Amino acid sequence: MPKPTLVSAPKPPESEKLTINLGFVDLGQIELLVQEGFYSNRSDFIRTAIRNQIERHAETVRQVVTRKSVDLGLRHISSADLMAAKTAGQMLDIRVLGLAVIAPDVTADLARTTIAALHVLGALQASDAVKAALADRIT
Repeated sequence: MPKPTLVSAPKPPESEKLTINLGFVDLGQIELLVQEGFYSNRSDFIRTAIRNQIERHAETVRQVVTRKSVDLGLRHISSADLMAAKTAGQMLDIRVLGLAVIAPDVTADLARTTIAALHVLGALQASDAVKAALADRIT
């Protein structure tokens, strides 16, 4: 008798790659700090600089997250969540600061019927069909 196969949802990525352009002087200064051992590499410097700026503005971020009722971090939207909204006759206004993941089994029709607006500051993972169905509702 064969063993049952466990199927799990794919793990979302923990980061997103960004590309930035820097002036030569700024780049040279970063390289100097890396050479002098202050940072292990350019990416380490850039991540540290970004974290420092986010920390500097943490209170503003906290206030906006509270004021706008934003989900902070990972928001997973399942077909069960959307079916519950549909059954209740509700349209969802989803706001995420971080990563919004719409489950792969969510159909374009279900998403269009139940999601009034989708505001994502960060990244959105959804099927191409769902993204197309919600194109006029995604900000």
